[in-house]
Amino acid sequence: MLQSLTSNSCVRLIQSHKSTWYFLSLVLGYLLYLIFGAVVFSSVELPYEDLLRQELRSIKKQFLQDNVCLSEERLERFLQKALEASNYGVSILNNASANWNWDFTSALFFASTVLSTTGYGHTAPLSDGGKAFCIVYSMIGIPFTLLFLTAVVQRIMVFSTRRPIMYIHRRWGVSKPLVAIVHATLLAMLAVSCFFLIPAAIFSALEENWNFLESFYFCFISLSTIGLGDYVPGESFTQKFRELYKVGITVYLILGLIVMLVVLETLCELQQLKQLRKMFYLKKEKPQDRLAILEHDHLSFTTVSDRATALREDKTHPVLASPSADDPMIQ
Repeated sequence: MLQSLTSNSCVRLIQSHKSTWYFLSLVLGYLLYLIFGAVVFSSVELPYEDLLRQELRSIKKQFLQDNVCLSEERLERFLQKALEASNYGVSILNNASANWNWDFTSALFFASTVLSTTGYGHTAPLSDGGKAFCIVYSMIGIPFTLLFLTAVVQRIMVFSTRRPIMYIHRRWGVSKPLVAIVHATLLAMLAVSCFFLIPAAIFSALEENWNFLESFYFCFISLSTIGLGDYVPGESFTQKFRELYKVGITVYLILGLIVMLVVLETLCELQQLKQLRKMFYLKKEKPQDRLAILEHDHLSFTTVSDRATALREDKTHPVLASPSADDPMIQ
C-alpha cells in the first residue's frame, strides 16, 4: 500500500513538472552534444596538428643549419613579428604586397562581416582609433542589421511561404500541415542548390587552391555566421578583378543570410516543430486577479443561464404549473 502511494505521488510529481523535466533533458542533451563534438574534433585534428608541428621543427632546424650566421633567438623574433602581422592580415611575402586589406572594397567586405557577426578574423583594425570605431559601429550596426533582416524576412515570408500554402490549401483542399512540410522541403532544397552547391562550384573554379569540398565548407561556415576565417576568397595575389570580386562576395553573403533566415522561419512555422518547442517552454500562468474575474464572470453567466432556462420552461408549459394555495381563484 505504501509503495503504491509512493509511486502514485512520484507519477503526479513528474506530470506536474513535465516541462521542467523536458528542459533538464534538453540541457543534458546539449552538454553531451558539446562533449561529443570535442571528442571527435580532438581525435581527428590532433594527429594533423602533431604532424604539422614536427614538419615545422624539421624545417626550422634545417634552416638554422644552412644559415649558421643566424642565431635561433633572432629567427624567433623575426617569426614572432611576422606572425603578429599575419594575424592582422598583413603578409611579408613579396607576392602578397600588392593586395591591400583596407581599400574600399576590402573595407566594405569587412563591414559586412562585422554587421552580420560572421567575423572571419583574417583582417582586424590595427590602430586604436579603428578598434574604438569598430566597437561603436558594431553596437549600433548589429541591432540595426537585425531590424533590417527581420523586416526583409517578414515581407518575403508573405510571398514565399504563407500565400502559397494558403493558395494550395484552398485551391485543392490539401491538408495545410502536409502542404507546409512539402513547401519547406522544396524551399530548403532550392536554397541549398542556389546558395551552397552552385556558389561552391563557382568558388572552386575562381579560387586556385580550393576544391569543391573546401568551397562548400566556406559557403556553410559563412552563411551560418560561424566565420572561422581559414578560407577567405579574394585573397590570392593572382586574383583578377579583385575589387569587383569582393563586392560580389559581399552581396552573396547578405542575400544568403536573408535566404537562410527565410528557410529557418519557414521550418519554425511547421506545426510539428511548434509542438516540439512547446515541450520545453514554461506554461503561461494566468494572474490571480484575472482568474478571479474569469470565475466571477463564469458564475454570473451560469446564474443568468439558469434563470433564462427556468423562464423558458415556464413559458413552454404554463398549464402544468401547480396552483398556489394563495391563489384568489382557489380561495
